[in-house]
Amino acid sequence: MNWIGLTGFGFVILSAILMASLAFLRRKSTPVFREIPAFARLQKAIGLAVEEGSRLHISLGRGGLTTPQSAAELAGLEMLHRVAELTSASDRPPVATSGDGAVAILSQDALQASDQAVLSSGHDVTAARLTGLTPFSYAAGTLLVMREEDVSANILIGNFGVEVALLTDAAERENSSSLAASDNLPAQAILYASAQDALIGEELFAAGAYVKARPFHSASLIVQDSLRWLVVIAILVGAILKLAGLL
Repeated sequence: MNWIGLTGFGFVILSAILMASLAFLRRKSTPVFREIPAFARLQKAIGLAVEEGSRLHISLGRGGLTTPQSAAELAGLEMLHRVAELTSASDRPPVATSGDGAVAILSQDALQASDQAVLSSGHDVTAARLTGLTPFSYAAGTLLVMREEDVSANILIGNFGVEVALLTDAAERENSSSLAASDNLPAQAILYASAQDALIGEELFAAGAYVKARPFHSASLIVQDSLRWLVVIAILVGAILKLAGLL
């Protein structure tokens, strides 16, 4: 293993140690993050859905768990689990859609786990749906859910392509709010222009911390910021040493 591999491995070990330590220390304190208006509006939408008896729709995209897009799908699953917990008092549980079989199974498990966490017995086995395996079949199946399930708010979080434009357009036509995030750059460009609330870049992976899913998410956000500063410092030190002729 060369020095680049060793450095990367060292960063992974350091990150794991920092996250475990911070997650333990943060259990008794509330971390303070910068305000992102999209998450404040999401909390309001969740409260309104519970009061009105309407339904929240969480769409996890079409990325797989064995692909480079798995991180975005896992972030979406955590959001689904937390939203299901927050809406446990509602007459209608949230509905989840996805374009990958494994993600659909895990979304069903996330909904069931949230019901067990709040001691609810009203689990709906049809609440997690595989709507299509290709980009536009997935979008077509998801459009039916958005139009026929009395959805008041849509959370689109995961790996999407350009087909996400159809989903945000449907949300606008149905007069329902939309919060959207993707790890795909063309999809981010579309969401920035068409979604009511778009999360850009790393905000996708900060969602768990902002909805207070688990202490681990808050810790991961702090570690992410810390490592960013370490990289900045390393670049500056390297530039100074290069100018001084020491490298």
